[in-house]
Amino acid sequence: MSRHPRRVCVSHRLARLGLAALLVAPLAQAADGCTLPLGRGWPPATENHGSAVEQLLAAKAEPRLSLTLLPTRGTESGLLLIPGAAADADWTLRHAVPNERVQSWSRSRGGGALELRVDQEVDNEEAPIPAELAQRLVAGWKRALEQAVPADKAAEFRDSEQLLFVVDGLRVSGARPGCGVGETLMEQASLLTEAANESAGKRERRWRALGESLDELERQLQAAPAP
Repeated sequence: MSRHPRRVCVSHRLARLGLAALLVAPLAQAADGCTLPLGRGWPPATENHGSAVEQLLAAKAEPRLSLTLLPTRGTESGLLLIPGAAADADWTLRHAVPNERVQSWSRSRGGGALELRVDQEVDNEEAPIPAELAQRLVAGWKRALEQAVPADKAAEFRDSEQLLFVVDGLRVSGARPGCGVGETLMEQASLLTEAANESAGKRERRWRALGESLDELERQLQAAPAP
């Protein structure tokens, strides 16, 4: 239960809109094809902030897939897929939003400094997701990121919103992809966000849509040239 219900509600709604807005922003596609604005590893000057957010949202869980949004302003948020206790058990889909922005500027008489507010509550929306579908998502996302982001392309510093993908140990970071398989991953992220925040009856439609989107992702990966 949140200690600040109204603030948490607003933060949660804005964070959902933040993830959803990734899908309606103008597409960015190079004239000679699709180049994703992503690179391997941590962007410079991002690891401390990103690690603090990821650990806070995971809350000791060990997700196989996570997508974390670090906006330039406002509250961070994340999507996580956490395996079930048994091999065939449902996984947990979690959409998590801290009560307050984790990275904050602390002012004092001597000036100020950045602080990481990790001692705070997190608003979680969770839903069971079928193990087979969750495993398909992990496999599909990892293959897409490995194929679309060359191993020798390091993540770059950006003075703007950052996305952090971690899939089975593979870390890829950067700006919102707006074309190719990256756009498909963003569409799937939107479906996951909606599924975590709606009733069980409506959730089945999201699972069907995700399955169809994963089929499309597979077709894209088979047809895509090497990066």
